[in-house]
Amino acid sequence: MGRTQIRLAAVAATAAFALGVGTGTASAGSAEIPSGVALYDGAMMLGCQNIDPSLLPLCGGFEVLTTDDPAILTLNPFTTDIVILGAGLFPDGGIRPVLEERLRTGLRLAREYPTARVVVSGGLPQNGRTEARAMGDWLRGAGIAPWRIVEEGYSASTVQNAQNTDRIFRDRGTTGAVVVTSDSHLARAVLNFRQAVGGRIPVTGVVARG
Repeated sequence: MGRTQIRLAAVAATAAFALGVGTGTASAGSAEIPSGVALYDGAMMLGCQNIDPSLLPLCGGFEVLTTDDPAILTLNPFTTDIVILGAGLFPDGGIRPVLEERLRTGLRLAREYPTARVVVSGGLPQNGRTEARAMGDWLRGAGIAPWRIVEEGYSASTVQNAQNTDRIFRDRGTTGAVVVTSDSHLARAVLNFRQAVGGRIPVTGVVARG
């Protein structure tokens, strides 16, 4: 077994230990510890942060990304950003059900962690409205304070979501990111964001649910 495989195995073992000791379910402002799955993914997230970029897909394959609140958001809800990724709008600029699922999950996290900032990312306008603007309007309508929301409305792909959002991270000193998107999209999105930040900050994800 080479050094790379040994390192990844050690990360997975540490994460598995975290999975075994975790018992609680976290909520903002509570003293409860993160769930076992959240601790597992937290350990994997840190293990994947500073490795050779070519190994990121392999490292990410050990993760078990779920709907659970991530440990990084529980432990630092001040400079960890919630990033909600867009999905194509209806021709009239309306929000499709898949995007509403992502928004509802992002809204839940934003309410549970009221000090966390929110980035909505997506271009591809329909009827003069970008995905980011539609998402921002939806969140503001649901009661999220406008000052918490940043709209990144230029991206046309997940790679661009990651690259353009990283510029926002750099400008305001973000120390961690939680990506919210659909189950089938999340692993690739987390990988793209990790590639964009280049190990500078940890990145994890949450599966959107309705």
